[in-house]
Amino acid sequence: MDTNSVNIRYMVENVDNAVQFYTQYLGFTLTTNAAPAFAAVIKGNLRLLLSSRTSSAGKAMPDGSLPVPGGWNRFQLIFDDLEAEVAKLKSQGLHFRNEIITGPGGSQILLIDPSGNLIELFQPI
Repeated sequence: MDTNSVNIRYMVENVDNAVQFYTQYLGFTLTTNAAPAFAAVIKGNLRLLLSSRTSSAGKAMPDGSLPVPGGWNRFQLIFDDLEAEVAKLKSQGLHFRNEIITGPGGSQILLIDPSGNLIELFQPI
């Protein structure tokens, strides 16, 4: 494994659906497939670990709480033409939490994966 890679784990409802989403729409490559429990996809230096409730990462915590997908944490993918990328993804039936907003550093929008996890699509100024 590349020691310069960034590893992020997302809890997902369905590993196969998650793999299809990240490879088909966002250009990730499948590197490990242990579905239905776990898979890993990679894009550049980002290794995304997709774990279901049947994986070791899905086990209950000592207090009984269970890891679940969703929330507000996210990783960011950078695009040169955010409007074109969003239009393409919307035409393919993907869903967003908001519309493109612009701030002091650039423009962003939140894409929702099949389990409710967020991916920030960003275009710097």
